[in-house]
Amino acid sequence: MKSHQTTQTMKPATAAKKLGVYLEATPAEFREGVVSRAQLDQLQAEPPEWLRELRAKGPHPRPVVAAKLGVSIAGLARGGVTEPLTTEQIEALKQEQPEWLVKERATQAEVRKEAARIKKRDAELAAREDGPQS
Repeated sequence: MKSHQTTQTMKPATAAKKLGVYLEATPAEFREGVVSRAQLDQLQAEPPEWLRELRAKGPHPRPVVAAKLGVSIAGLARGGVTEPLTTEQIEALKQEQPEWLVKERATQAEVRKEAARIKKRDAELAAREDGPQS
């Protein structure tokens, strides 16, 4: 039997997500085709001008917008942000500090603090369980 390796491909939406860019802002040839694993690796290693431009200026997808603002995706929705934003729009929001953004950043900080507390507690419990047996 001959073994042959098939090329692994993905939909443009999946590739855009992995690249951290908004699919609708990518070139037509990217949106209309399929992307192989090798092509994705090449795009990540040596991004073409359109990809560098999108990453720098946007529009950015919600996960990127949320990360840049320091809030959750749900926090964006609660703040009324449902569309992709450009880097310029994100910076304007940071400068304006609307009430929803301040609140969501505080909520996110509490979530991170609680997650760190739980992680520490779990590590301490695991250390006690792995400790010397009498």
